[in-house]
Amino acid sequence: MRDNVDWRLDQWRTERPDLDPGPMGVVARIQRACRLLERELRENFARHDLQLWEFDVLGTIRRCGPPFRLTAGQLVEATMVTSGAITNRIDRLVARGLVTREVDPANRRSVLISLTDEGRELIDRVVVDHIDLEASLLRDLSGDDQDQLAGLLRRLLTTLGDHPQT
Repeated sequence: MRDNVDWRLDQWRTERPDLDPGPMGVVARIQRACRLLERELRENFARHDLQLWEFDVLGTIRRCGPPFRLTAGQLVEATMVTSGAITNRIDRLVARGLVTREVDPANRRSVLISLTDEGRELIDRVVVDHIDLEASLLRDLSGDDQDQLAGLLRRLLTTLGDHPQT
């Protein structure tokens, strides 16, 4: 079985036989898989009137547990976007009634972002469909294959500097 990346690598091998394009094959497959998976995820979130970034922010707050509240700084770190981007995203979620924003009484320089009841109900409903979709997208990989792929990707990510939040 061959994929689009094999075709590209063959072209490089023909045009530049002095190079080993093997690393390009790994990175290109990760990039293509990301684009294809994101397309599916976006379509699923659109059915719930959500964008991928909205799911990311709501899910980040939801999975932190009660009282379902994080600082804007914690959201920046968790979502890997700039503080300006997270401010814009929070503004949009506040306007939709999915989160609230308040000054942290314990630290007046910090802003707390909390899920509203509507935001919590939405994320709890959407995450079920999200997990079902992801399972269907991985259906051709056995459980062992999925575990092996997850382990390899985890090793790559940690090598690239991706580590758990503290």
